[in-house]
Amino acid sequence: MTETTERNSRKVRTGVVTSVSGAKTIVVTTTERKRHPKYGKMMTSTKKLHAHDEECTAGLGDTVKVMECRPMSKMKRWRLVEVIERAK
Repeated sequence: MTETTERNSRKVRTGVVTSVSGAKTIVVTTTERKRHPKYGKMMTSTKKLHAHDEECTAGLGDTVKVMECRPMSKMKRWRLVEVIERAK
């Protein structure tokens, strides 16, 4: 068959590198503001994502974009797409 199957879109998140842990691994912290379902107050939720950085380009404090991918290891489920802004 010569069909082209289009795969589903993958999740993309933007965050700040909080740790460069080990070879080719970064920890990205993402923050999301969402409304409480019952009380309506805006709350900030923080997630830590372990991402794969093949060329070791991201440094501590950089703002980066990560994309969901296949499991690379026990914790890594994301990969680095680009470094948006370097830390000053």
